[in-house]
Amino acid sequence: GLVRDAHMLAKIEGLEGHAVAAAYRLDEEDSVSIATSVKGAESALSSHAVNVPPQALPDPHDVSSNMLLALPKKGRLAELCLKFVEAAGLQYHRRDRLDVAPCTNLPITLVFLPAKDIASFIGMGNVDAGITGQDMVAEAGCTVKTELELGIGKCNLSLQVPEVKGDHSAAEFAGKRIATSFPNLTRKFFDPLDAAQGVKTQITDISGSVEAAVGLGLADAVVDLVETGTTMRAAGLCVAENIMSTQAVLISNPHTTHASLVHKICQRFEGYLTSKKYSLMSYNVPRTLLHKAVEITPGKRSPTVQALDEEGWV
Repeated sequence: GLVRDAHMLAKIEGLEGHAVAAAYRLDEEDSVSIATSVKGAESALSSHAVNVPPQALPDPHDVSSNMLLALPKKGRLAELCLKFVEAAGLQYHRRDRLDVAPCTNLPITLVFLPAKDIASFIGMGNVDAGITGQDMVAEAGCTVKTELELGIGKCNLSLQVPEVKGDHSAAEFAGKRIATSFPNLTRKFFDPLDAAQGVKTQITDISGSVEAAVGLGLADAVVDLVETGTTMRAAGLCVAENIMSTQAVLISNPHTTHASLVHKICQRFEGYLTSKKYSLMSYNVPRTLLHKAVEITPGKRSPTVQALDEEGWV
């Protein structure tokens, strides 16, 4: 009876949350009944829900009609991206050992992928949109649309050489052994230098601990990302030349069928970025000094000015 009542209440008044709440207190068979018969019941679930029967959650493998949003699966950039997801109001439940997490309040499925693969998946149309670095997009060489620069993960892709050769130019390393996890960008950088000198730079594609390649005798220099430079200096290297500056970006497939959802997510991300740039400041000032106060705190569009009961003050 309780299952039937909850179901009817949800259908009549749209109170899907009550139906799911009832499911929490019933056995698995009844939970499945509610979760499958009440359309949109998943929207009442959040990523912080506890003791939720698995049957009441959306199927992580059923993503056929959802927009797919790719996020880095690990690393510092992954942590920063989750802040954008939270600020955008995307509620999701990620099951253990699964890299697919359907959102419960929008027809969006989060897909957690290696950052270097995201641009390729989006370019091929397997994923609608995602967050990755501009360096990864350039390395993949695929056609994607940059929706928004996120201002996180800022660093430089640089040619790093031994400190004892810090005064050497990049051209002096043409024809040498270069280790990198960005073989395409490195080849593009060295091709004109090679052509000018009639040599061929040996580029070795490695992943992880690229800076150690010089110390181990595997390379004469490396091309890798530099943020603070701590790891680079610890390896006895310095920057000979910056190849490109990079940061995280929201990108999409130009032919996605979920353009309106991509736009909605982009707007929410923009709102989050705007909120981080401004602080709310409230203070009183004599009206005669209002013009000076406006110069100091002009506001985003204009300041909000309200008169006080005391004459001459705002």
